[in-house]
Amino acid sequence: MGFLQQIRSPEDIKKLPKRALNELAAEIRNRIVDVVSKNGGHLASSLGAVELAIALHYVFRAPTDKIVWDVGHQAYAHKLLTGRQERFGTLRQYRGLSGFTRMSESPFDAFTTGHSSTSISAALGMACYKRIRSSKGKVIAVIGDGSLTAGLAYEGLNQAGDIHKDLIVILNDNDMSINHNVGALSSFLSRKFSAKMLQDFRREFGEFLKSLPKIGDDIYQFAKRTEESFKSFVTPGMLFEAFNFEYFGPINGHNIGHLIDILDNIRHMSEPVLLHVTTVKGKGYPPAERNPIYFHGVGCFDAATGECPPAKTNVPTYTEVFGEVLVELAKNDPNIVAVTAAMPEGTGLTHFAEVFPDRFFDVGIAEQHGVTFAAGMATEGARPVVAIYSTFLQRAYDQILHDVCIEALPVV
Repeated sequence: MGFLQQIRSPEDIKKLPKRALNELAAEIRNRIVDVVSKNGGHLASSLGAVELAIALHYVFRAPTDKIVWDVGHQAYAHKLLTGRQERFGTLRQYRGLSGFTRMSESPFDAFTTGHSSTSISAALGMACYKRIRSSKGKVIAVIGDGSLTAGLAYEGLNQAGDIHKDLIVILNDNDMSINHNVGALSSFLSRKFSAKMLQDFRREFGEFLKSLPKIGDDIYQFAKRTEESFKSFVTPGMLFEAFNFEYFGPINGHNIGHLIDILDNIRHMSEPVLLHVTTVKGKGYPPAERNPIYFHGVGCFDAATGECPPAKTNVPTYTEVFGEVLVELAKNDPNIVAVTAAMPEGTGLTHFAEVFPDRFFDVGIAEQHGVTFAAGMATEGARPVVAIYSTFLQRAYDQILHDVCIEALPVV
């Protein structure tokens, strides 16, 4: 019997020796690839978050501790570890498991997700009311680097740092390139800086310095600036420190031992904490590692080769027709520009971006900004075409009405 078959709840993970966790991760990846190859789904992101899911459930005690997965499409391993292993074959099927986290599906799904960048705000709300009720449990938000392009994420960070609530944010960074030596050093330092003994010493020593007559506060501020300067030299966390978060990282998100060590340290901290982990999209499945964009959201494919079955027809899709027609129109009209929100492939704008790189704008997961940005260009004579999935465009309805429609600006 494999290790995964022994897991009926997160408590079973804690019974495994740490040396078995890497094998558990491999079994989880095999199961995810097998099911997604038949049902379709979000493969690359979920494969990249396997070790993180294992470490979180190894250290914390869900559902008393709340784990909020942003978007939810990287939470397949979480589902397998929380009593849904036998039903995992029904993923994304009628009356089967949701492709995202859903509160009605499991008590281990702390928040229903699907759209991006909601995790920090939701987790902060949970942490605040837990404090009011004096109830036990930590709250952890897991958010990807892509989701941090949305303003909602920063609104949550801003309030969390302002009211200084007990919150852990884990930045799952699967896009940023980190130099190996700096990454290794910062991983070591983060595990040391987060240790409870050092945290207690820093706090007590800081109070001692401030208590010194006349010069105490000046010495304390100098010591604090010195520490922050050293940390900023080896870690990229200055932005999050500015939000009043204690920053640790970046660390290798596929090293389970390191993840467990640092999570065990920061769970004792009472201030807002941000842990920056770097992961590889598609980890452990070579076709997805080579082409993570294609395997982000994929239909059925051959698990052995990663190849998809040939299309049953040569008729182009509506998306392909839209993209090609827009390119032809733009050749005759230099005022046409294209705007998308982190979805150039899905909206058919990849070819446009190749042909007209100076007239193509990917604003990231920022639909509100994208629409108003297009409105601004229209006032200068541009003819913007904004291509956004309808479900994501909901976030920009106010901008469509107020910034585009009132003045009848020529935005498509």
